[in-house]
Amino acid sequence: GGWSPIQRYWQDPTPANRKELRSFLTPEATKWQYTHGVADPAEVAPESYTLDSALLSRPGNDEIQLDLFLDYASNVALYPKFQAYFAEHKPPLLAVWGRNDPFFLPPGAEAFKRDNPNAEVHFFDTGHFALETHAVDIANAIREFLGRTVAAKRTPRRQRIGLISLPGAGIVRALCPAGSEVRWLILFPEMRRSASQAGRPR
Repeated sequence: GGWSPIQRYWQDPTPANRKELRSFLTPEATKWQYTHGVADPAEVAPESYTLDSALLSRPGNDEIQLDLFLDYASNVALYPKFQAYFAEHKPPLLAVWGRNDPFFLPPGAEAFKRDNPNAEVHFFDTGHFALETHAVDIANAIREFLGRTVAAKRTPRRQRIGLISLPGAGIVRALCPAGSEVRWLILFPEMRRSASQAGRPR
C-alpha cells in the first residue's frame, strides 16, 4: 500500500530507504495524489497540484519533506491516546472521508465507531484530497452535524466537539457555532502538503 515505503523508513531510517521516498515528491506523484480515486480527474483544478509541485521543488524542501515522513511516526504513536479520549468522553464526532483514498483507507474511518458509538462517518466518492472535488458536500455535512449536535441544543458555555476532517481547517472553524471549542480537530492528511506550502506543519 501507499504507506509501505514510509513504514520501512520508520523501522529502518537508512539513506537507501530515505532515497526511496523521493519518488513521492515528483510532479507526477503529486498529481497522482490529487487525482487517484476521483471519478473525473478534470474536476480537480490543475493549479492545485501544479502549485503544490512548485512549492515542493523549492531548494531544500525535499529534505524537509523526507524529515516529515520520518517524524510522522510520532503521530501514529499517539493514536492510542486519541482512541482512549474518544472511548472515555464519547464526544459528538464527525468523520468525512474520501472512499478511494489510497493512504487513509475506509477501515480507518470506521474504526472511530469502535471507540466512540457517537461517531458518524461519511464517505464521499473521491480520493485523498476530498475537498478538491467535494468541498460543498463536506461543508454541508459539517454544518448539518453541528446544527444537529450543538447549535440546536442547549449546551454548556464551552461545548467540546470532536471533528475528524479532511484538509480544510478554515471550513471547520467557519462552521463552528459561537462559543464552541473544537477539542479534537484532526486534519487528514496534510502530512506533506502543509510543509511544502508553509515550511512547517499548519
